[in-house]
Amino acid sequence: MALLLCLLFLLVSSATACDRCVHQSKAAYFSKATALSSGACGYGSLALDFGNGNLAAGVSSLFKNGAGCGACFQIRCKNSNLCSSKGTRVTLTDLNHNNQTDFVLSSRAFMAMANQGMGQDILKFGIVDVEYKKIPCEYKNKNLAVRVEESSQKPNYLAVKLLYQGGQTEVVAMDVAQVGSSNWNFMSRNYGAVWDTSRVPNGALQFRFVVTSGYDGKGVWAKSVLPADWKTGVVYDSGVQITDIAQEGCSPCDDSQWR
Repeated sequence: MALLLCLLFLLVSSATACDRCVHQSKAAYFSKATALSSGACGYGSLALDFGNGNLAAGVSSLFKNGAGCGACFQIRCKNSNLCSSKGTRVTLTDLNHNNQTDFVLSSRAFMAMANQGMGQDILKFGIVDVEYKKIPCEYKNKNLAVRVEESSQKPNYLAVKLLYQGGQTEVVAMDVAQVGSSNWNFMSRNYGAVWDTSRVPNGALQFRFVVTSGYDGKGVWAKSVLPADWKTGVVYDSGVQITDIAQEGCSPCDDSQWR
């Protein structure tokens, strides 16, 4: 536990501040949402359930080597004649390698920024000026879930994908242990939202997460997640949900209003 708390302190200390600030950039779009669902976070077709298909690829500063996977953003284009002041919500599911824009959106999300009846008009622009901010993710009636990946091979290897992570947070570390045991094994981020370990405990499994949000952070304990007979391709309910909102001490960003 002491090691986990030390790791928590170091990770929180290095966390990016002011995630809630309003940022200015540009956004483009992919014509097919499947291009984003099959992206660097590894969500696959499950991503199409996030935010009604309003998906986004973000630049490396937003992707954060996979820690940004599943993050939610409010984004709107700045052309008031074309776009609504509300904009739309998107979920980050991929890495955007093109630094000319902070985001590449699914066409559904791109069109959702437009005023009513002008969805096709905004597509003609291809790239638009936008402003965006990070917001809490909300998954009503869903807990944080763990999907066992097909590459897992009992008892030598376990790979899991985290789904439906709520709040305005990032999972930056993860441990696994047999239920009832205090012998925790460290898991590594394989890529995106996928974590793995070659030290797989026997029996039913519990997980422990280090979660950061702004300058704050904590440990989250899911006491019984995988049954002893866990199977690949199955999504398991963790029994916990993360609802924390980023605690940020950056001024004057804290006073910035979305108008």
